[in-house]
Amino acid sequence: MKILLVEDEPKTGDYLKQGLCEAGFPTDWVQDGISGSHQALHETYDLIILDVMLPGRSGWEVLQDIRSAGKDMPVLFLTARDEVNDRVRGLEAGADDYLVKPFAFAELLARIRTLLRRERSREPDVLNVADLELDLRTRRATRSHQRIELTAREFALLALLMRRRGEILPRALIASQVWDMNFESDTNVVEVAVRRLRAKIDDPFEPRLIHTVRGMGYTLEEKR
Repeated sequence: MKILLVEDEPKTGDYLKQGLCEAGFPTDWVQDGISGSHQALHETYDLIILDVMLPGRSGWEVLQDIRSAGKDMPVLFLTARDEVNDRVRGLEAGADDYLVKPFAFAELLARIRTLLRRERSREPDVLNVADLELDLRTRRATRSHQRIELTAREFALLALLMRRRGEILPRALIASQVWDMNFESDTNVVEVAVRRLRAKIDDPFEPRLIHTVRGMGYTLEEKR
């Protein structure tokens, strides 16, 4: 589960990022609204923690950018404002929760976990792309009704590609989501894993579903 933290106060941002990473949530931290909007629109996150008062673009504007682009990941507002109108405005604009500063870090973690559980509960149990089917409950993969045996990493990689079908996923994002590691340019772990997955779900079948986008990453989709 990867989080984007948009917080302009250095001490608060550093504290929150360290705490979130230690709690098992890899976190990217940016300190202004322009960077926050860019990261949210061009990277993949499971949840965004967004301060309201930001330089460049306000939290309201960043949230509008996110929702206007069709991104539906949970957004949790952090703010020093404690007025009812501000809380209502945030929720009506598409925020999923609202936490007023100062707050206990334990409460932030509890709210994050609640939002992520809620998000997972909306996910279908079975993912389908063309004749490829992945059952997330039984961890069973089939293509053209033929059972495909996958390792745990291969299953996680395929689930990520199918959840983000049609999106170009950079190698760095795949490495962080599947292996929970920072991507090193001289590491070919992603390429090797994709090659092995292709040998199982693509090579024996038509059409091919996993595509390489040169210089950008990988995407899974049925191209007609």
